[in-house]
Amino acid sequence: MESLSFETVLVVAVIALLAPLLVQLAPALRMPAVVLEIVFGIVVGPSGLDWFEVDVPTNVLALFGLGFLLFLAGLEIDPERLRHGAGRIALAYAISFVLALGVGGVIELVGETQSPLFVAIALASTSLGLVVPVLRDAGHTETEFGQLILASSSVAEFGSIVLVSLFFSGNSSGAGATAFLLLVFALLAVAIGLALSRAGRSIRVSGTLLRMEETSAQLGVRIAVVLLAVFLVLSAELGLETILGAFVAGTLLRIVDPDRHLVHDRFRAKIEAIGYGFLVPVFFVTSGLRFDADALFEAPKHWLLVPGFLVALLVVRGAPALLYRPLVGRRHAFTGGLLQATSLTFLVVAAHLGVELDIFDAATSAALLTAGLLSVVIYPALALGLLRARPD
Repeated sequence: MESLSFETVLVVAVIALLAPLLVQLAPALRMPAVVLEIVFGIVVGPSGLDWFEVDVPTNVLALFGLGFLLFLAGLEIDPERLRHGAGRIALAYAISFVLALGVGGVIELVGETQSPLFVAIALASTSLGLVVPVLRDAGHTETEFGQLILASSSVAEFGSIVLVSLFFSGNSSGAGATAFLLLVFALLAVAIGLALSRAGRSIRVSGTLLRMEETSAQLGVRIAVVLLAVFLVLSAELGLETILGAFVAGTLLRIVDPDRHLVHDRFRAKIEAIGYGFLVPVFFVTSGLRFDADALFEAPKHWLLVPGFLVALLVVRGAPALLYRPLVGRRHAFTGGLLQATSLTFLVVAAHLGVELDIFDAATSAALLTAGLLSVVIYPALALGLLRARPD
């Protein structure tokens, strides 16, 4: 048996360490560490210095990282928050999707995709995990404006994951069969949720959890990992995208634990340490290692796709935010549009899936990823500038 090498894992760990440190050394850039993680992966990977490439250990850890990323995103979903301005949020997302379909049609006309729908789903997404720290740093997470943007970002992220699972899952029997499988998945999720909720109300179970949570057993973390694994297997067995299972696992855990027996601050700190401190950076650095810069520059139109996608994100997700103006004012509506146009997490996933499913080639995948990186660098910085401006 061929021995495994962990050199790439070491490089990924070093990049994951350096990225946030460098961001702190240059706070004026307002650049999330995830951007540097991907960029450094590109630099040392085949598209850059060609020192390292994705190997088996790194690939396995990256898959776990993707699962944890979506699981943590699911934990951010607050059912109470989603009721805030629900009608306008739903209408804004519907408009976003219609605009995104138009962009997808244009991309198809120039011969860069086999599915305008897939492109539309990708462009209609917002990275909730990247919007949260921006609003937190600006002190707006609990304001009416902050709650509105967090709710709209939640809908966009959840909607993209569900739509990809519905129309582009591993099941090849058509959308009708996939819809049936989604229904089965939802019913099983409800059953598991009811069982968890009932167990959480049990005094004996709660007492056991409390006693073992701060011991070497770390029971709360183990419950979360088992729940994540159950939904990953369940979605895979039903022929659905595993990203749906990971996201639903986090969302379900948040919903069935309203009294915060499990999803409390100490638990979040522990599970985020595993995810953001270890596994999630592996996924982003590995995405950089897989970046195909050569394909991007094979033809001029591939390079032109980058500003095209970047502007499309602003139009698709930014323009519908004008619906929020009666609620939060013009300046905050513009700010919300910029934050909604901040998209990278799902675009990384979409870039990977698009190539796997032969929806578009490596060049289009690279252009989509590059546009996502630029959106995270440009749009939050502009949004913070607007938040610091004088009131309307």
